[in-house]
Amino acid sequence: MVRSNRKRPLYDQLVDLLKGKIENELEPDSMLPSERDLVEQYGVSRTTVRQALQELEQMNYIYRRHGKGTFVSDLKNHTANLSGAYSFTDQMKSLGRTPETKILLYRVVEASKYFADKLNVSLGEKLIKIKRLRLADGVPMMLERTYLPLKLFLSLTEETLAKKPLYEIFSEDYGQIVKLAEEEFYAGIARLNDSGFLGIHEGTPVLNLVRTTYNSKNEIIEYTLSVARGDQFKYKTVHLRS
Repeated sequence: MVRSNRKRPLYDQLVDLLKGKIENELEPDSMLPSERDLVEQYGVSRTTVRQALQELEQMNYIYRRHGKGTFVSDLKNHTANLSGAYSFTDQMKSLGRTPETKILLYRVVEASKYFADKLNVSLGEKLIKIKRLRLADGVPMMLERTYLPLKLFLSLTEETLAKKPLYEIFSEDYGQIVKLAEEEFYAGIARLNDSGFLGIHEGTPVLNLVRTTYNSKNEIIEYTLSVARGDQFKYKTVHLRS
């Protein structure tokens, strides 16, 4: 039974309960109970059940077949491999999803001590700051804040960035071949400023990512701080023993 909680809507609590069952108990392509059965099992209204199922469908935990019912998705098909593609666009396409990017901010700023250290540039050097919202199938997935050394991308404009992926711009427009992209990630909670863009509540679990990208000359050409929705990203990495 779902318990009443003023801080969290009932459908949101039901989403968590059903997610737990899907991740730990149910097999891919198995059928979920009917809406009527879920109403009786969890002691909630039919509206609450429908809202929860709609959210689970948007999160790709379930899928529907007209006239047949609601089924459990294969979560393995929605896992991003950290040892493979580092491009959000490539990752989403590989998962069969349609990527979309909204540019929220494009500005030239001076490097603070923090960003000067991270990009290995001089204090006060000009940087391009880009804030982007990344979506898949219309669902907000990740909020990115990217910093680039202006001296390497002098002619880059917001219009160009809106037309093609950043890594294609690196290689095709500026001859910057990516040699290595280091990425670290850690758990956190959504801040108020970020939660609105991601369509989640303040304090919701998120995944923080920090990426440092190097070119063929071992120069840092990108430093990105990202906040990803914890309910949308499931990463795996592969360790090979030499």
